[in-house]
Amino acid sequence: MRRKTSLVLLALAVFFAALSPLLRWYAFPRLAKIPANQYQDMVLEAKDATLIDYNDGMKAKKVPKVTIVQTLKGNVEASEEIEKTAGKDVVVWDGLSYVVGPDGKMVSKIPERYIFDAHTQDPVHATGESVDGDPVKRVGIEFKWPFLTEKRDYQYFDAQARTSAPIHYRGTQNFRGIDVYYFEQTIPWTKVPFPKTMPVQGITPASLAKTGTTRWYTTVRKFWVEPLTGAPVYGEELHKEELRGGTLLGGRDKVTVFAGDVKMREDYIRHTVDLVKSNRTLVLLMTSYLPWGFLILGLLLLALSLWLEARSRRPAATKVEEPEPVTA
Repeated sequence: MRRKTSLVLLALAVFFAALSPLLRWYAFPRLAKIPANQYQDMVLEAKDATLIDYNDGMKAKKVPKVTIVQTLKGNVEASEEIEKTAGKDVVVWDGLSYVVGPDGKMVSKIPERYIFDAHTQDPVHATGESVDGDPVKRVGIEFKWPFLTEKRDYQYFDAQARTSAPIHYRGTQNFRGIDVYYFEQTIPWTKVPFPKTMPVQGITPASLAKTGTTRWYTTVRKFWVEPLTGAPVYGEELHKEELRGGTLLGGRDKVTVFAGDVKMREDYIRHTVDLVKSNRTLVLLMTSYLPWGFLILGLLLLALSLWLEARSRRPAATKVEEPEPVTA
């Protein structure tokens, strides 16, 4: 009986020991994915910002607040179509960055389509990949870091400049009870396209091009990223835009279009931190808790199996017969 139990325990030990690496290296890459139908929005604010007033001689003025609403909506139909030829799970995000002035009127809006691998977050190049209607071919990440983010620099796509540049790992910090990696990217002054949708009726990028006036942009981009999920829990940008040269400025060399320290709104910070904490637990289950737990359980079962096997092989004690007394 002991030997049969020993064999069962040995089989269970092998099963759990084999399940440990399978869960970490096989199941995790296939289960940890961004849902194709995910929808998320975020509100950022730049308080005490500088904003151009197109109705008052195109002068830069101080305003109490500029609001940026960013939305990312998963396009399931488009992702399924791309997956037919991509050979992997693909996510398509239709994004919109909508900027509103203190009077509630639109300052700019830039649509974007971002196509990427559901697990690695690597860009997938397909028809429709674009920023503000312009086809692009991304290199590196955007919006989200990969699962199990590393302490290194990454290429990060800048939608304004339509190009990628390194975003540098600057150290590990604690943000509201979560250990996060801090990344920072600086985009130097760069000539960028005008948005296709302008806040003034009748003004288009084509009409602006005829004046010789150009648009320039620089930013310092900061992200605090939870490394297990690759999700930013907080973001901030020191953002500046200018119009330079041409007849539109009436002899001025340059005019500030927008300048401000753009930060996530407090209620969105709290929501993001809570969401990341719950997702972080799921990633830990697949990458640490369950693999190590199964491995330890397998070793314990193996030890118990060997102990029972050793006991079953031990010879049974024999009873010694006492000699009967000799009688005359």
